[in-house]
Amino acid sequence: MGSMTGFLDTARMENPFREEAERLGDFEDLHLSQSGDVRWAQASRCMNCGVPFCQSDFGCPLHNLIPEWNDLLCRGQEEEALKRLLMTAPFPEFTGHVCPALCEKACNLADSGVTNRDNELYLIETGFARGWIRPRVPSARSGKRIAVVGSGPSGLAAADLLNRLGHETVVFEKADRPGGLLMYGIPNMKLPKETVLRRIRLMEAEGVRFRLNTEARPEELEDFDAVLLCGGSRKPRSLNLERMDAAGVVFAVDYLTAASKGLLAGRDPAVSAEGKRVVVVGGGDTGNDCVGTALRQGCLSVVQLEMMPAPPENRLPGNPWPEWPRILRTDYGQQEAIFRQGSDPRIYETTVSRIQTDDRGCVSALETVRLRRKTEGGFEPVPGSEQILPCDLLLIAAGFIGCEQSTLDAFSLRADARGRLMPEDGTHHLSGRFFSAGDMRTGQSLVVRSLADGRDAAREIDAWLKKAMEESE
Repeated sequence: MGSMTGFLDTARMENPFREEAERLGDFEDLHLSQSGDVRWAQASRCMNCGVPFCQSDFGCPLHNLIPEWNDLLCRGQEEEALKRLLMTAPFPEFTGHVCPALCEKACNLADSGVTNRDNELYLIETGFARGWIRPRVPSARSGKRIAVVGSGPSGLAAADLLNRLGHETVVFEKADRPGGLLMYGIPNMKLPKETVLRRIRLMEAEGVRFRLNTEARPEELEDFDAVLLCGGSRKPRSLNLERMDAAGVVFAVDYLTAASKGLLAGRDPAVSAEGKRVVVVGGGDTGNDCVGTALRQGCLSVVQLEMMPAPPENRLPGNPWPEWPRILRTDYGQQEAIFRQGSDPRIYETTVSRIQTDDRGCVSALETVRLRRKTEGGFEPVPGSEQILPCDLLLIAAGFIGCEQSTLDAFSLRADARGRLMPEDGTHHLSGRFFSAGDMRTGQSLVVRSLADGRDAAREIDAWLKKAMEESE
């Protein structure tokens, strides 16, 4: 370890947020970066524990060698630290922005865990700035061609590793830009799109090819030795109400996609919250992103409904360290709503019972009702708790229930009860030359878990190809 008393000498210091008044006026990065001296000091807090829970299944799904590169960073050996980070982390610039940092909560310092996420972001950005990140073109090719369908986190991670293993890799993406949810599902202030495009350009220089605006079909994939399906879990959960087709009722990812496309094109988005009373249904990360985006677009007001009760402020006995703490958090979007509106936008234990529309067929108000848990499980409405909530734009961020039916139909596949393409044996191998990875295989999850699953699928495909070649000799 770099310092025997690092965690005693130095307090935890994350990259600070920009002030709300400033950041609400644009879609630029939420955070301010810090100098190398700060990051070295923060890295010195890592104690190189004998049992590093940050690397365990409670911590990093990529099993990053966190104590090792923190030790090198605190000694000022930044290039060596970056090399050690890149041994396991394919895209630290992505996880450095959007990862919830499971490793920090699993740190032996508990609530004062080492700032691993900010440290890895500093390392990769320093690497790009100093020219340490250069295309790594494989010295030899295997002669095998792999098709990766979908360019989200798992698809990019798999394509990156398959290419490094020497296989010709082609990524099919039906959108006009690569990146999947990294490009269109996460707003720019949370993950700058130039960061995503910079990585895509590097992958292209390394030999990965991208076919955009292309809906992959079986007939187009006949010449490939293996096909990896990484289409994500994109089927949104509906509210199962009448008038869901009313103007102003929009699924969250469609709204966030429109916002990013408008920003990248320098024009007004196809769906905007400007001048509207916005209601977001869903309390997760996507719902929070909708709140932050609506505020930046100039909404009149924003309310966020969550059917679950508010989490506790502190860990409950059944949620001990090093598990992820299931406690109340106020994310950047809610912080901005408090700054702009004077109160937290979240209303717990509440759902929409009916959508009201005006004479033009546009949503005008919502009938809401409070919920309570039933003794036998589930929820039931609380009689007399009905209220009318004005609404011009209803954003549904209630999660996802599996891969799109069009993908299943195109490849004659059948999803399990949870909408996943998860083989019964727990591998990534569906049948024949077809494999699955990421949210399409596991269900909706974190970016870092999708990265890890994509890399696991790439290794499985590589082993499968080698075995096939050996059997054919």
